[in-house]
Amino acid sequence: MASADIKSVSTPNRMATLIEQPIIPTLCRMAAPNALGFFVASCVSIAEMWFVGQLGTASLAGLALAFPLVMLMQMQSNGSVGGVIAAMVARAMGAGDIGRANGILWHAIGVGSILSAVYAGLYFLFGEMLFQFLGGNSEALKEALTYGNFVFALIFCLWMFNMCGSVLRGAGDMQSPATGMVVVAAVQVTLSGLLCLGGLGLPALGIKGIAIGTIVAQATGWAFLTLRLRSGRSSVRFTRHALKLDGDIIRAILKNGMIATVNPFLTVISIIVITAFVGRYGVAAIAGYGIGTRLEFILIPIVFGFGAAMISLVGSNIGAGRIVKAEQVGWTGAGISAVICGLIGLTVALFPMVWADHFSQSAEVLNVSYNYLKIVGPFYFFFGLGLSLFFASQGAHALTWPVIANLIRLGIAVGGGYVAIQYFKVELDGLMGVVSASLAAYGIIVALALKFGAWRRANPDVMP
Repeated sequence: MASADIKSVSTPNRMATLIEQPIIPTLCRMAAPNALGFFVASCVSIAEMWFVGQLGTASLAGLALAFPLVMLMQMQSNGSVGGVIAAMVARAMGAGDIGRANGILWHAIGVGSILSAVYAGLYFLFGEMLFQFLGGNSEALKEALTYGNFVFALIFCLWMFNMCGSVLRGAGDMQSPATGMVVVAAVQVTLSGLLCLGGLGLPALGIKGIAIGTIVAQATGWAFLTLRLRSGRSSVRFTRHALKLDGDIIRAILKNGMIATVNPFLTVISIIVITAFVGRYGVAAIAGYGIGTRLEFILIPIVFGFGAAMISLVGSNIGAGRIVKAEQVGWTGAGISAVICGLIGLTVALFPMVWADHFSQSAEVLNVSYNYLKIVGPFYFFFGLGLSLFFASQGAHALTWPVIANLIRLGIAVGGGYVAIQYFKVELDGLMGVVSASLAAYGIIVALALKFGAWRRANPDVMP
């Protein structure tokens, strides 16, 4: 039997070492590369919003319509399916089963290939209808389709980059995916800016330039992480011995992945439907709302910086039979994430111009953005709390309550928003108040689930 298939810690296994270390320094050390990588990615998102802002209100509105779908792909491939993959690798590494971890890598590539094709097909069947439902007029709709059509035609590149990164994070290697994200960011911001606005002899392609930069950057990152996995320098790597269908791995991916994939859909559906409500107030309102919610999409990667470390540490501790320490990791990471998001939210609530003024000069657009940040910003504490515990719950294979919490969030935001508009005739500020209440409910419910033993019920074999 090949050494890669021996269930043993004789192969270098960084997770076996990490689970012995104190929680806070270990968590911060593992989160630091992720935080840097996702911070750089956030800067790219800000830069792209600025580039598109130079094109006018219609382009901003078009990006606001299409960007949630691209973020759905990021959340699915990185946070949901990717999180499940990372958790499975972490549990295998925590148990010293390197062979299983190598097998999960091949299955991750297969799952990512299939899902990217499915999502691309769904986009080309229903994308235009969705943008029209959201209130996109002729110009905004044209811009949304220009951006979305190119990105989804090659969305496979994004999925492959994130699948490879998830496997490496699960094995405790936070440095390689973070380096890959910096590479992606450097390519994306440079190419997107040059192709959007024109420069260095390249044509000004407008919003299509943003789409081209996105895909070329993701393909570059995918190539970088593939080379890393083939090099043998990582605990997990591509091996011919592991290239075979494993029913146990497939069942584990399906069992946990089906639950995990629901969560981003609920998040994006909430944003999409609220966008449709906002569309009743005009194109400028959509553009302003898009600027405000863009901050929420940036908070997601920041939280995932800690969330990826939490997935690995929680999964490996449970794999090693340490449920109490796994819970301590969850509370610690959630507390740090909630405080960071809360501070950011409070800052933009007090000084909304620090964020919004970079993306538009329209007084009408900025007024909507200011109000959104003032009302919703203080509630980002609960958003950080709930989302970080969602990631940690992936490591525990205990996703039922986080998904229920997000479903309740959707019900409050969409149902409450509809009632507020239809029956109480509220202005846009009232709708934003409903969004704030939905964030608070989300964070509180996920925290209560952990408090009352959700992880222990999901892992009865590792009860203390």
